Amino acid sequence: MLAAGLTLDEIPYWRDGTLDKYTPSGDYVVVKFARWAFEKFEGAVDELGTQMRAVGEVMSIGRNYKEALQKAIRSLEINRYGLGFARDFHERSLDELMGLLAKPTSERQFIMYEALRKGATVEDLHKKTHIKAWFIEQMKELVEIEEEILRYRDSKLPDDLLGMAKRNGFADRYLSQLLAIPEKKIRERRIALGVVQGWDPVPVSGVDNATYYFSTYNSPGRVETTDRRKIIVLGGGPNRIGQGIEFDYCCVHAAFALKDEGVEAIMINCNPETVSTDYDTSDKLYFEPLTVEDVLSIYEKEKPEGVIVQFGGQTPLNIANELAEAGVKIIGTSPEMIDLAEDRDRFRKIMKKLEIPEPESGMASNIQEALNIAGKIDYPLMVRPSYVLGGRGMEVVHDEEMLKRYLAAAVDVTPERPVLIDKFLENAIEVEADAISDGTDVFIPSIMEHIELAGVHSGDSACAIPPVSLSAGAIATIHEYTKKIAQELHVVGLMNIQYAIMDDVVYILEANPRASRTVPLVSKVCNISMARIATQLMLGKRLADLHLETGIIKHFGVKEAVFPFNMFPEVDPLLGPEMRSTGEVLGMADSFGIAFFKAQEAAGQALPEEGTVLITAYDNDKGAILDVAREFESLGFKLKATKGSNRFLTEHGIASELILKMHEGRPNITDGIKNHEIQLVINTPSGRMSKYDDSYIRKTAIKYKVPYITTAAAALATVRGISAIRKDHGHVKSLQSYHADIG
Repeated sequence: MLAAGLTLDEIPYWRDGTLDKYTPSGDYVVVKFARWAFEKFEGAVDELGTQMRAVGEVMSIGRNYKEALQKAIRSLEINRYGLGFARDFHERSLDELMGLLAKPTSERQFIMYEALRKGATVEDLHKKTHIKAWFIEQMKELVEIEEEILRYRDSKLPDDLLGMAKRNGFADRYLSQLLAIPEKKIRERRIALGVVQGWDPVPVSGVDNATYYFSTYNSPGRVETTDRRKIIVLGGGPNRIGQGIEFDYCCVHAAFALKDEGVEAIMINCNPETVSTDYDTSDKLYFEPLTVEDVLSIYEKEKPEGVIVQFGGQTPLNIANELAEAGVKIIGTSPEMIDLAEDRDRFRKIMKKLEIPEPESGMASNIQEALNIAGKIDYPLMVRPSYVLGGRGMEVVHDEEMLKRYLAAAVDVTPERPVLIDKFLENAIEVEADAISDGTDVFIPSIMEHIELAGVHSGDSACAIPPVSLSAGAIATIHEYTKKIAQELHVVGLMNIQYAIMDDVVYILEANPRASRTVPLVSKVCNISMARIATQLMLGKRLADLHLETGIIKHFGVKEAVFPFNMFPEVDPLLGPEMRSTGEVLGMADSFGIAFFKAQEAAGQALPEEGTVLITAYDNDKGAILDVAREFESLGFKLKATKGSNRFLTEHGIASELILKMHEGRPNITDGIKNHEIQLVINTPSGRMSKYDDSYIRKTAIKYKVPYITTAAAALATVRGISAIRKDHGHVKSLQSYHADIG
C-alpha cells in the first residue's frame, strides 16, 4: 500500500483507526525458536554465530512467556516436549554444564535448564551467556515447578499443581514422562478437573475479523464455532531437511479445494514461514503445535467431519494412530495402510503377493542378525532405521567392518524399531511415480527419472519429467506396479513410489501413501493440481467424475536440489542416501539440456559456456567420465586432470593438462580454483579406499563459487546442458504456454 502511494494516515488499523496511530499492544507473548539439522552433516560443528545455520523455525503464542516457550519446544518436533532431561545433560555435573555453555550451540536452552536444576544462579548464567536475566528467571521458575512435580512421581499430583503446570506450559506428554503415567491418564484427569485449553483470536493489522487463533490454559477463550460442514488439515510443522515447503504447498491447495467445495477449512500449523499460516488461506487457522494434546483439543471444540493427515509429511502421520485411537476420524488413506507401507515385513509380503520384485532385504534388531542377513544377501548393502523421513541415518555399507560401525552408532535399535537392510543396486537408475487414487481407480500424471544413480537420496537427486532414457517397456511396468499397489493399499488421495531399474528389471524400493516432495513439481510440469484432486477424492468424488487425461508432455521439467553447504564450510558436500538439501528449483524448456542448464543456474550453480574443466574421477567412474571428456573437448573446453585421470584420458586420445593434488606439491588444484583458472569441477569421490581425502577440492569449489559435480551421471547431464544452451538459449515462454502444448 505504501509503495502504491498511500500514507500511514490513510491505511486503516483495527485498533486506533489508522496506522500512523499504531502503538504496540497485545495480551499475549510470541516466541520464535529455530530448528537446526546438525545431525544431517557429518563433521558439522554445532556452534552458533553470525552465520545462520538454522533450517527452519517454529512460532508459538501463549498468554505468558513460560507458556509460549514450552509450546515452542514441543512444536520443534525433536522428540522433546519440555526443556528438561534432554540428551544426557541431566547426568552432567554443574561444572561440565557451565563448560558446555562457553559457546552458543543449538542445545544451549536445554543445558541452561539443567544447570539451573543443579544449582546455577541466574547471575552465573547471565555472566556466562549474556542472556538477559529476566529470561533466565523465567526458566528458573519452570525448573522449580518441575522439581515440585517430580516429588509426586510415586503419588497423586495435587489438583492445584496440575493446574499450575498447565498454565505455565507443561505439555501432557512431558508430564507423563515426569510422572511415568500414560499421557491419556493425564489428559483424562485434567479434563475432569476442567483444566482445558481456551482459544483467543490474534488481531491482524488492516484486516477485519481475522480468523487466526492461539490456545492458552490461562483464559476461558473467545472463539465461536459454526454448524457448517468442516474438515481439519494438519500442516507440516517446522521446515527441516526431508520436510519443507512442498508439504505446505499440499496443505494450502487442500484448504483452497475444501473452500471451493463449500467445506469449512480449518488449518493447524506452527510454522510462521508458510502460506498455510497466512490468516486468509483457510477459514480458520489455529497457530498450534502438531501434538496429540493440541490437535485433540481443537478437534473436540470444532467437531469436524474428520482430519486430513496425508499432506503435512511425516509430522501428522506420526500422531495419526494416536488420534485415531482417541476417536478422531482420519480422512483418506487409513493410518493402518500408511503404517503397512512403513512396516517392511508386511510390505514385503504384499509385494510378493503382487509379484513385484524387491531388492533382497531383511530386518535386524541386533548386530548378529545384521551380520547373518549380510552373509545371505552380500555387500554392498543399504541400511537404515525404520520410520524415518529424509533418509535419516541411511547409509551404503560396503563391508562387515562398515556394518559393525554403523550398528554401533545406531540409536534405539530394538525389535520394535529394527534396522532395515536391503541389497544395494549399484549403477541402477532410480525412478519415482506419483499417483492419485480414489481407492479403486488410479491416475498417474507422470514418471520422474533421477539423474543421479541409486544411492543418492531422492530429495537430493536432480530429476527429469518426462523420463529421458527409460524404455517404453519399463514405463509400462511402472504404471502397472503403481496401480496394483495403490489398489492393494486402498489409497484414497496421494501416493509416491520409488523404483530402481537394473538390467531391465524394475524393482520397488518403497511406497509412501501420502503427499511427497515431488507433488508441486509434477503439478507444475504436467498441469495437474494433484493436491486439489486428492482433496476432492477424499470428500467422496471419483476419478471417473473428474475426466482426467494424461497428455503427451512436449517440454521438459528438471528439478535440482539446493544445498546449504556454504553454511557448513567444514562439511564435505557429498551426496548419499542421507538427504541434505534444504530446497529445490525447477527448470523448464523445450529440451532436456536447456531445462537442466536453467535448473543449475536457478540453484546457484551457473554452468560455464567456455573455459577449463577439472576432471578427477574415481576408477569406477572413469568409463562414464570418458564420454563427458570427449563432449567437453568437442565443445572447445580445455581439460585439466589429476594423474590417474590424465593418464586414462591420454590413453583414450583425449588431451588434458596434468594438475597436482594438494599433497603432491604446487601449483595444485586449490591454487587453480583460487586463481580462476578452473570454471567447472568434476570430482567423483575416491571414497574410503583412497589413502588421501579429496574433500578439500569440493570445499574449495564452494568457497570460491565454482560449480562442482560429484557424480558421473550429473557430469553427463551437465555437458549436454552446456551443449544445448550454446546452440540455442531458448526463449521466454509462459507456464500456460507449456501447458497448452500438452496433448
